[in-house]
Amino acid sequence: MNRRLQVALLVAFFFLLFAHSPAEAQTAKRLMLKDGSYQLASKWEANGDRVRYLSTERNEWEEIPASMIDWPATENFEKQRESQRRLEFKQSAEEEESEARAASPAIAPGLHLPSSGGVYLLDTYNGERQLTELNQSSGEVNRQTGHNILRAAMIPLASSKQLVELKGEHARTQSHTQQPTIYLDIDQDPGAESLPLNERFRIARLETKKDARVVGSLKIAITGRVSRQEFYMPATAELLPGGWVKLTPSQPLSPGEYAVVEMLTPKAMNSFVWDFGVDPSSPRNPVVLKAAPQSNLPADAGTPSQLQQRSR
Repeated sequence: MNRRLQVALLVAFFFLLFAHSPAEAQTAKRLMLKDGSYQLASKWEANGDRVRYLSTERNEWEEIPASMIDWPATENFEKQRESQRRLEFKQSAEEEESEARAASPAIAPGLHLPSSGGVYLLDTYNGERQLTELNQSSGEVNRQTGHNILRAAMIPLASSKQLVELKGEHARTQSHTQQPTIYLDIDQDPGAESLPLNERFRIARLETKKDARVVGSLKIAITGRVSRQEFYMPATAELLPGGWVKLTPSQPLSPGEYAVVEMLTPKAMNSFVWDFGVDPSSPRNPVVLKAAPQSNLPADAGTPSQLQQRSR
């Protein structure tokens, strides 16, 4: 016989032999018997003094006298198993959350930066530390992007002056503290120059006019020389674990409108910016991230009683 055919037949044999794995058996229900043993079954039905059940071990319908079944024990086992499932699911969710938090810096007790990245402003409202995501905006565009952001270099071409103008007199996000901290975790443009953090990210003061805010402008002299007219605020930039950048104004910001600007080269800025305002009297921002609440479960919360073992 061809060796490949022999191998194929052996694989098929072992597949059929172990089709009902221990893991599958553990997920099956247990039909508990009065002698302390049980039958693994996916479902059953009572019919007079007999009970038909679909065996998960043999994948066949079988019958057993109803008088042999310990119904209270069967029901109790299912309750314990469901409780165990819930506990394991909760523990798994807590472990995943813990791993996600460990990968993102903690910026306040119980408050971590999200693993999805993005641009976030750390605010204080009514004494509570809150994170709010800054949307990337440029004229008609306004969206949340996480790591992946929009870029369009504002480079002088035909016109003698270029503006980055945002609609509306106020940004959607308003900081209640005058010296907010901004955290950035975004991808870097492969074609952009490698600039120091303090030069790559800036905080610009916006000029407010009727129904709009001007991020900045570029003026081109007859000689072709470019001069930037953005009003940059002094700030420090610090690299944190996980690739986050912490951008902090060096001094309190006066109430008004601002934007975080990304410079692609010393003479070209990304025209898609992250806008925010400073207004200590503004209402709470509608969507914020708060510190995780402490668990209400006692520290010594027990686990469900041990599940019955099958008699041999």
